[in-house]
Amino acid sequence: MENAFIKTENLSFSYENGDGGENAVLYDINLEIEKGAFVAILGHNGSGKSTLAKLLNMILTPTGGKIYIDGTDITKPDMSEKDIIDLRSKIGMVFQNPDNQLVATIVEEDVAFGPENLGVEPAEIRRRVDEALATVGMTKYARHSPHQLSGGQKQRVAIAGAIAMLPECIVFDESTAMLDPMGRAEVMNTIEKLNREKNITVLHITHNMNEALCADRVIVMSDGRIILDGVPDEVFSHVEELKSVGLGVPQAAELMYSLSKNGIEIGKITGDENKCAQKLFDLINEK
Repeated sequence: MENAFIKTENLSFSYENGDGGENAVLYDINLEIEKGAFVAILGHNGSGKSTLAKLLNMILTPTGGKIYIDGTDITKPDMSEKDIIDLRSKIGMVFQNPDNQLVATIVEEDVAFGPENLGVEPAEIRRRVDEALATVGMTKYARHSPHQLSGGQKQRVAIAGAIAMLPECIVFDESTAMLDPMGRAEVMNTIEKLNREKNITVLHITHNMNEALCADRVIVMSDGRIILDGVPDEVFSHVEELKSVGLGVPQAAELMYSLSKNGIEIGKITGDENKCAQKLFDLINEK
């Protein structure tokens, strides 16, 4: 892929354990993600997906291999502090628990926190905060206390804080895991809007198969390696392989898989509910 926004070459990472040895978490990850993509990353706990996210944002340092962000090698040892800040500003992160990300007592002050730390001029901070809150649909809560908001609203404030940094990419690390269905829907709508309308590259780390269906591309990790990579329909057709690594599949794919296992010719398995419904409709009409 030419001009990939994110590129890794033989990327590896190990944690030090208490015995003086190392526990390997990632093994030789080779990955390219183009600018403006919406990529879902799936994997069971301990698969390495969150570690990968932290490496891309320079929270962790790889033990082997290379990472390129917008053509710049972020693993080179002679990077200046300014270079590091510039690169970190290109990739924002939104974590699982919004309460751990909110640092101010007023919503708009929380959103302003990042730009203020970058030394952005006050007038520009005001513009960014207003635009970020409008983007996530939280303008009317600008003067509210974040801790009086619902889980989904808090997470949207956290996303606004990331947007105010003007990143080219945002990594959502299990950002919907602690939310109820309504909050999850609010956040997913915001994520899709950012990707579609702002052309922000999205890496969405999730356990939720239906959320992964919203992506253009799905990457599945297991035991520190990428085992599947493709469009959602292609990835979710590998039902047995996904189950073998502790993952489920969307309900549509599960239904088609069950029908196939029971001798009903259903064709290529898909996780898309509309495609599944059409196949079932065609099957009934054939009978």
